[in-house]
Amino acid sequence: MEAKLNINQWAQEDRPREKMERLGAEALSNAELLAILIGSGSTKESAVDLMKRVMSDCNNNLNTLGKKSIRDLTEYNGMGPVKAITVLAACELGKRRQREKAEERKDLGSATSIYNYMHPMMQDLDVEEAWILLMNQNYKLIKSERISHGGISETAVDIRVIMKSAIINGATIIVLCHNHPSNNAKASAEDDRLTLRLKKASDIMRIYFADHVIITDGNYYSYREQGRL
Repeated sequence: MEAKLNINQWAQEDRPREKMERLGAEALSNAELLAILIGSGSTKESAVDLMKRVMSDCNNNLNTLGKKSIRDLTEYNGMGPVKAITVLAACELGKRRQREKAEERKDLGSATSIYNYMHPMMQDLDVEEAWILLMNQNYKLIKSERISHGGISETAVDIRVIMKSAIINGATIIVLCHNHPSNNAKASAEDDRLTLRLKKASDIMRIYFADHVIITDGNYYSYREQGRL
């Protein structure tokens, strides 16, 4: 009789974890996704084959799978209580996700909205931090990312890192924010130089540099509102 191959003996492109990493979760079957959760099958079949058998008995319907009990699932050879609990926990998370609304992205189309978003994170800092806000074309926040801690200067903030992050995250609009622990919102010559460098880099990359906002506890300075961008 031909020996059964374990998943780690499969061609790499056929292994569920590697396949998901390469092609994304949507490229995997339900059985393959479930096989990633349980990790292993039995001496007689792989995790994927085990979950194919389970799903076949559920008419390949995840709702039917979610109605199974731990006892039902542990009747399958290779499916112990821990694996059964893991599968049912995943089914429950799927149901809860269906009940929840998609998280709304923050609208950061004005200096005031940017200040209100960043102020809670910066109001008590005793050192300078720089953050980049990455947005889509509708000024909806994709990601906020700290790029400097303990100083804000041309050397502390790497323009290349900002551009790389914007491209990786598909941002078309960026905003630079930093705080002044002195609570003086006035822009410095160093702030001006950094703003100019980031503006030039953004223009080259065709990314809209919407603003550079300096945050203090109770006030802000916006290069855009001051007509300097």
